[in-house]
Amino acid sequence: MTPTDALDPQPIDAQAASWFSRNRNNPTRDERKAFSQWMQTAEHARAYRQFEQLWDDLAALKQASRPVALPVRRAPRWRPALATAAALLCALLVGNLGAGSATFDQRIAAGPSLRTLQLPDGSVLYVNAQTRLRLAFDAERRLIHLDHGQLYIEVAADKERPLFVDAGSGRVRVVGTGFDLRRGERELVVGVAHGQVAFETPGERHPPVLLGAQQGATYDLARGSLTRHDLGEQAVADWREGHVSFRNRELASLIDEVGLYRQHPVLLADPALGRYKVSGNLDVQDPDALLNALPALLPVKTTLLADGRLRIERR
Repeated sequence: MTPTDALDPQPIDAQAASWFSRNRNNPTRDERKAFSQWMQTAEHARAYRQFEQLWDDLAALKQASRPVALPVRRAPRWRPALATAAALLCALLVGNLGAGSATFDQRIAAGPSLRTLQLPDGSVLYVNAQTRLRLAFDAERRLIHLDHGQLYIEVAADKERPLFVDAGSGRVRVVGTGFDLRRGERELVVGVAHGQVAFETPGERHPPVLLGAQQGATYDLARGSLTRHDLGEQAVADWREGHVSFRNRELASLIDEVGLYRQHPVLLADPALGRYKVSGNLDVQDPDALLNALPALLPVKTTLLADGRLRIERR
């Protein structure tokens, strides 16, 4: 550990991000002097150069992410069963394995159950229920547009083609790692199983957040706030096993995730109820079991409306 590190308890990557932000905002003479001293350490200089490259990559992603008109496809006269459609989609994807750098463009709209897909570059993609995304891979980039829902991906390493996930209010950049990303109505949540990702929120005035193994971040879309947290022993993407475990979680966040597994929305009669903390386990095949148990866990009551929506009210 260098003397500078002793003064700053943040990880070196976080220090690099902080210096990068300050250098883009007219640093003072003292700040420039402190930065010059910090850069004298080889490890610091390497981390800073890597962050500069990351920023350039994210800028390139913004340019590459502009909407592209897709060809109009005629709807088929019949709709195959979900299982048959999933099998056909997997066959199409696997058939492209030999052309890792060839152009590959595919839209995916998952039904009520999990999908597992082998991608042309060797990555493995897990798509959660009610998820919509688009894959756009070519010789220069690997890009996933997550329109709604949740995915977990084991990314095949390719330093020449980093993989980006564009989720609207947030973007993720990786080379080779495993991470989970959920885009709901209220929040954008990322969790890292192994490796490292950069998580950017374009609407904010701070640099991308670098996350390592068992670290996560939540971006609240309404508040515009970004919270970083350690996952500890919490399993990343446990929804792949059919359940979601949570501890001291805000009710609003939980409802946002329940929306993936329930056909009709869950409503909060009073937004303040969303700040209640709750712990438990969500069965993704039976989300109403948890919702019906809420009155035993919190001072609330639930009402099932005629249109299938469920309203949570103060008791």
